Amino acid sequence: MDIMKLRPAVKDYIWGGKRLTEEYGKISDTERISETWECSVHPDGMSIVTTGEHTGKTLYEVISEYPEYLGQNNRGDFPVLVKFIDAGKDLSVQVHPDDVYARIHENENGKNEMWYILEADENAVLIYGFEEEISPDTVRRAVYDGTITDYLHYEKVQKGDVFYIPSGTVHAIGRGMVVAEIQQSSNITYRVYDYDRIDADGKKRKLHLEKALDVMKLCPAEKIKPFGKFDCPEYSAVTLCECDYFRTERIIVRKKYSFDVDIKTFRIILLTDGAGIIENSGKAVSVRKGDCIFLPAGIGETTISGVTVFLKIEC
Repeated sequence: MDIMKLRPAVKDYIWGGKRLTEEYGKISDTERISETWECSVHPDGMSIVTTGEHTGKTLYEVISEYPEYLGQNNRGDFPVLVKFIDAGKDLSVQVHPDDVYARIHENENGKNEMWYILEADENAVLIYGFEEEISPDTVRRAVYDGTITDYLHYEKVQKGDVFYIPSGTVHAIGRGMVVAEIQQSSNITYRVYDYDRIDADGKKRKLHLEKALDVMKLCPAEKIKPFGKFDCPEYSAVTLCECDYFRTERIIVRKKYSFDVDIKTFRIILLTDGAGIIENSGKAVSVRKGDCIFLPAGIGETTISGVTVFLKIEC
């Protein structure tokens, strides 16, 4: 087994910016980058392994050949998709279905997700649920007359904030922030409102209002708080989010951090700041801000040294 550094699939949408290139070292042929799918086996954008014996293969190819890399806890499809998102402009107001609805109507997984705010301009805000309970008819009418933003809840954000967005929660990332997103492996989004923007073909982007109303929670959203804080001279750790689909910790390494990747499940390491070395069984890979690492289940004792901050994700 090897440490697998990944090269992401790069996405360019009308709301993207330049910070993933300028600050996170991402490379693209396009002028802007909206998202990088850092750890993904989804057919709409697959990560490619760049270190070890599987170099040049997609992560999907590796997992298909070695399903044991997912671990004993995971029996089936690769469960998560990890992204960086750069909101140069406001994203659309949207909602995602749960597993039951998505599998019936889209032949896909549903989408529960979390956001960890990496960068935020002084006045950056996001949309997180409704301000108060609302009826489907009011939502429908407000979308068509352009007043839906009057009913949404706006949350001012700063670096380090965490939000869990369960399926059915109306949401939107606002301009001026960079976000790490951990989600179910799914690409189903129902667009509720898009500020009447025009796409590259000169047309308004499609809305999916009726499907959105089928799955939408017509009420305020509930914020979560990080828990399980631990601090020592070499590192500090806190659990940002834990749900049925994934668990995400933030680790701040001052000198060294060691952990065991047992046979139960794999780990994903997403570097959000600094640089260091990740070592396992005598093999070492250099890492820096913006890098993503896949560690197969059962790879064993792993150490990250240096001065860095990363998210550790497991399922």
